Amino acid sequence: IEDLLGREQVQLDWTSIRTGISGKRVLVTGGGGSIGSELCRQVARLGASSLTILEMSEYNLYRIEQELHQEFPDLLLDARIGDCGDQPGCERVFAMARPQVVFHAAAYKHVPLLQEQLREAFRNNVRGTQVVAQAADRHGVESVVLISTDKAVNPSSIMGACKRAAEIYCQNFANQSQT
Repeated sequence: IEDLLGREQVQLDWTSIRTGISGKRVLVTGGGGSIGSELCRQVARLGASSLTILEMSEYNLYRIEQELHQEFPDLLLDARIGDCGDQPGCERVFAMARPQVVFHAAAYKHVPLLQEQLREAFRNNVRGTQVVAQAADRHGVESVVLISTDKAVNPSSIMGACKRAAEIYCQNFANQSQT
């Protein structure tokens, strides 16, 4: 794998990760997507006390909810249809779930589609991140993890530029937030 990566493989500290998740109330935005659904599986395996999933796609939300109910029947699971860019809706989810940890995976990621749709890419990937970060701050969330992309490094696409803007926003917002 090192030959493909061009670097040594990263070894995760699963003990530390488990400590950060176990017994915590966790919110995963975009939890029905490819990355978000895998995050939901990992969070469930690591012993979160509850998992709230915020997802725009009803079908994707239904799929991951059914899978998690089957594999983790004791997990307190709350599946919510919603858009991270909808500030009042996001506030409601944060108020109900009272998350301690947030994984923000909600994003558009298909580069060719987004090249012609700057407004939608910005609204979802940048504005959605701002809304989530601000809600997390207002609700006293311990930590927020922004899921980004390698395309944000020296971006050459609309998607990469939007994800980079979201990273910069989070880095700057972290300086004034307890989260």
